[in-house]
Amino acid sequence: MLQIKNTLLGKAKTYFLILFIYHLLTINSLSENQLKTENFAVLTILDKVNSQSDIVEVEVGTEYRFKNLLINILKCNNSKFDDDPEVTAYMQVRDTVNKDQNKVFIFNDWTFASSPSIRPFDHPVYDIWLKKCYS
Repeated sequence: MLQIKNTLLGKAKTYFLILFIYHLLTINSLSENQLKTENFAVLTILDKVNSQSDIVEVEVGTEYRFKNLLINILKCNNSKFDDDPEVTAYMQVRDTVNKDQNKVFIFNDWTFASSPSIRPFDHPVYDIWLKKCYS
C-alpha cells in the first residue's frame, strides 16, 4: 500500500513539472510575438485649403492639438519583420469645430503607414498620414 501512494505522488510531481515547463515555454513564445508599443508617432498633416504640409511628432497617450483637430495616438507599433516592415498606430481624431454630440470622433481606428488607403482619414480640410513610430 505504501508503494502505491509513493508512485502516485511521483506521477503527480511529474505532471506538475511538465505543466510548469509548458507554461514557461508558452509565456516566452507569446512575449516574443507581441509588438512593442513605441513612445512617439510621426504624422504628416496636409491642410487641403492652403496646400501646406506639416510633419508633427505626437507622444503616444497624450492629446495633440493641430489647429482645430485633437489627435490622440493610443498605440504605435513597428513590426519585427525586416524584409517588409509595417508601422501601425491606433489613432483617435476629434474636430473641435464640429459640435455634434452624437459623433465623438471623426476618426477612431488603426492606420497603416504603408497603406493609408486601407483605413483612410476622411476630412474635408485635413489629411493625416502615419510615417513612423519610435521610442
